[in-house]
Amino acid sequence: MSDNKLILELETGRVVIETFPDKAPKHVEQITKLAEEGFYDGLKFHRVIEGFMAQGGCPKGTGTGGSGTHLPAEFNDVSHAEGVCSMARAQDPNSASSQFFICLDDATFLDRQYTVWGKVVEGMENVHSIHKGEPPKNPTKIVSFRKAA
Repeated sequence: MSDNKLILELETGRVVIETFPDKAPKHVEQITKLAEEGFYDGLKFHRVIEGFMAQGGCPKGTGTGGSGTHLPAEFNDVSHAEGVCSMARAQDPNSASSQFFICLDDATFLDRQYTVWGKVVEGMENVHSIHKGEPPKNPTKIVSFRKAA
């Protein structure tokens, strides 16, 4: 594997994400640190919109929680295409914390407004299998999230 890959084990299957430390160094560092600490284990995807994106990483499971640390925006030139991983945030561009989303389809209207930090390189079918809804009736959980060995 690579130093720049994370393994996201979902109830629906394994997802391999290649991170972009050259594009969003602080966000990659934060996601990797939280993943290694087990922060994401057991959290659910609380907002999943067919043809748009799957959002998770909220410790409250409602979209209102975070890790307690906010990151300065690192908007970059990576376009929000299917499989792209980006940080969720509040209205303040510098409010990203632990919540992230994975694009299920083209979402280029989000370009340069949200920080892209990675892309799914394996297991996109498992991302598409995440239960849909706002919130889903039976939310898909993160089993584990770690650096690739």
